[in-house]
Amino acid sequence: MNENRDKIIIKTSVIGIAANIFLVLFKAAVGLISNSIAVILDAVNNLSDALSSLITIIGTKLANRKPDKKHPLGHGRIEYLSAMIVAALVIYAGITSLIESIKKIITPEEPDYSVVSLVIIGAAVLVKIILGTFVKKQGEKVNSGALIASGSDAMFDAILSFSVFVSALIFMLTGISLEAFVGVVIAGFIIKAGIEMLMETLDEILGKRVDRDFIKDIKKTICEDKDVHGAFDLILHSYGPGKYVGSVHVEVLDTMTADEIDLMERRIADSVIKKHGVILAGIGIYSMNTKNDEIKAIRSDITKIVISHEGILQIHGFYADLEKKTINLDVILDFALDDREAVFNHIKNDIQEKYPDYTLNLAMDIDV
Repeated sequence: MNENRDKIIIKTSVIGIAANIFLVLFKAAVGLISNSIAVILDAVNNLSDALSSLITIIGTKLANRKPDKKHPLGHGRIEYLSAMIVAALVIYAGITSLIESIKKIITPEEPDYSVVSLVIIGAAVLVKIILGTFVKKQGEKVNSGALIASGSDAMFDAILSFSVFVSALIFMLTGISLEAFVGVVIAGFIIKAGIEMLMETLDEILGKRVDRDFIKDIKKTICEDKDVHGAFDLILHSYGPGKYVGSVHVEVLDTMTADEIDLMERRIADSVIKKHGVILAGIGIYSMNTKNDEIKAIRSDITKIVISHEGILQIHGFYADLEKKTINLDVILDFALDDREAVFNHIKNDIQEKYPDYTLNLAMDIDV
């Protein structure tokens, strides 16, 4: 699967490089002949796209290297580093373009467009639309954020090229030159695209929230096991696009033996890696009280106390010991609460007030 994905990414990137170099050559020639800064900057934009595709190929190749002693979980995160380099190149191209456009506004030079120039610019718009649609579809097919972003960027480039086309047409019809100002607009959008790419990559490195549907599907697979009565605290660590190592807590009956739990954990890990490609490095256990009706009543009572507070997303991991007088419980609070700590302490005080003889082990879990 990974091999196929890498081949599609590389093949699509090569097509992107070829198309963008073709556009660079034609646009640069038109820009130099017609003395148009807007067309030249549009060519620079295409050159940065070609470099982006090249870096994507290099990053994909390096990220696909086999795990070794120094990097036992592989080299997948190299894709994030290559994406940061691409973003830096785009921002640099945008800033350079902005400076050149401002110079042209201060000391304007009259462009000299021809019908041939217009035809080439119009053809470039069409090529970018076709390229953008193709690259984006390929990105969605293999779940590649880099390709999806490149496809969207190409569609956006088509709009920018169209603005150059319109400014050239206006000049030919009216003699009014807007191209330096169009150059400023193009430069602004290039810088904006670079910053967005950089921020997206930083989100990946910092550890952004995994897609909720993906999390639900994994939990559903886990809960399909005959001995699992709930799956909680699923945390996934990304080691490159689509490469996850994670951990989870499962709730099981307190009558299970160690050997039964061991077999269950092996079944869960095997199912998850086969269906979702995720390695579960750790499976924790929550014991579910089944032997005492009094404990069941305590659980029901505490559940009511907890959910009476605002911002409660989930409660799990309940376990009570009547002999040792202990109660364990995990509570997930919404990040939207102004003061999660205050709400958590309020819940803890309410439970402690109702059960003063018990030692309360209440944990505030993360909404992942």
